[in-house]
Amino acid sequence: MTAVTASRPAILRPQLAAISLVGSCLVTIGVFLSGFVIAEPAPYEIFMAGLIGLWALFGLRISRATAPLTVLLALFMIGGILSLTVMADLGTGPMYMAVTGFLCLTAVFFAAIIEESYRRLPLILNAWVAAAVITALLGILGYFGAIPGAANFTLYDRAKGAFQDPNVFGPFLVAPTLYLLHGLLTQPISRAPLKVAGLLVLTLGVFLSFSRAAWALDLFCVVALVFVMLLKQRSGLFRLRILVLTLSGALFVVAALVVALQSDQVASLFSSRTQLVQDYDGGHLGRFDRHRIGFLMAMEKPLGIGPMVFSTMFPEDEHNVLLKSLTSYGWLGFVAYVTLILWTLSLGFRFLLLERPWQPYMMIAWITLIGHVGIGNVIDTDHWRHFYLLLGILWGCAALEYRHKRQIRSGTTA
Repeated sequence: MTAVTASRPAILRPQLAAISLVGSCLVTIGVFLSGFVIAEPAPYEIFMAGLIGLWALFGLRISRATAPLTVLLALFMIGGILSLTVMADLGTGPMYMAVTGFLCLTAVFFAAIIEESYRRLPLILNAWVAAAVITALLGILGYFGAIPGAANFTLYDRAKGAFQDPNVFGPFLVAPTLYLLHGLLTQPISRAPLKVAGLLVLTLGVFLSFSRAAWALDLFCVVALVFVMLLKQRSGLFRLRILVLTLSGALFVVAALVVALQSDQVASLFSSRTQLVQDYDGGHLGRFDRHRIGFLMAMEKPLGIGPMVFSTMFPEDEHNVLLKSLTSYGWLGFVAYVTLILWTLSLGFRFLLLERPWQPYMMIAWITLIGHVGIGNVIDTDHWRHFYLLLGILWGCAALEYRHKRQIRSGTTA
């Protein structure tokens, strides 16, 4: 599964190419499975654990470019393990940390295989789109009771697709939305119908999740993508195309949402969810009050309090990823997490506008990650599978850029 074949005997290269092709197909399946997490352990965990182990046997390589990602995630995990030592009752703590460790490993894995070959990026994004469209359709049809077992795809009268929580379901659809939108704006018009259909499904899925975080994330990321593309493209004609298609798409989406709002069920929940501050946000021990008290408490707990302990002291979980990193991973985990996010975003910013084959994928992942960092202030993202996939994509693309620059300096070609 390794792409480093130059030093191998020529007779082995066809076999290595075949192994690499099989590996890429398996990665595609793994990413596709990330859209179906109704129960844990999900098929994604089981499949990816086997795939990573298998890939390691064939020479999974962690390069110097992705070493910082590996080290920071390792420090994050060490902080979490140390937080277990202060727990009076371990309970589900070890399993929680095992899941964290596995997800950290997937980020490193995706970064490594993308660095091997940027051609895996379209496979990954296409698989993500396929999973997103299917799980969104399940959420939409389930919401309107149009399929057997509809209740399995909704929660609290909100669409959740093949996920356990609408607040994870909605954000999962955002990166595929950007990928389809980017293709719509840059590819021939003949390919537009399928992309428009996919965008409508994903947008309606995000809407019916009735997750305010997902709504804000989707809107921010779409606007940011259009802005970056306008900034990058020098052609006035191309910029005009982007503006015309974006405005047309926005009007089409608004019209579709207006149709959806004709349902009394949709309109009633929409009216409730559009309130900026819900009952569980404000007031004594509401979301924001818990944030304030939790941060003050964390300043006195260098090792944290352990995973899942916060909800035994307060009505709900932290619902803030920074607070979560302090309580569940201690000061070490908090510093590692903040450093990782800042480092990752700075890498994306440095290479954002360069003309590279992997640039569109880096741009989509970078914008989506910024949005996830933003909604992390009101929701826990530390166990979101696609969050670690975004990290892997960005670090893999950054590693490709470093290798590209080395090859230019040495006078070789990619």
